[in-house]
Amino acid sequence: MMGYQMGWFGFFWMALFWIAVIALGVWLLARLFPRTTTTPPAPTGGRSEETSLEILKRRYANGELSKTEYEEMRRDLES
Repeated sequence: MMGYQMGWFGFFWMALFWIAVIALGVWLLARLFPRTTTTPPAPTGGRSEETSLEILKRRYANGELSKTEYEEMRRDLES
């Protein structure tokens, strides 16, 4: 019966206690299992992005485009 006589003051401290326990658990799990990236960043060679023409040339070199498709797209990009 004594535990019920604490009122709002006891409720506040008990809620604060459980919030702290949960926060500590989340922090501990975050420290034990940190996020890691599985893919390294792509080398940029001093530039941040490929140009459209470079992408087109790479796709043609990989065989994704036929010669006529490549030439048509290149004309569109250069105009």
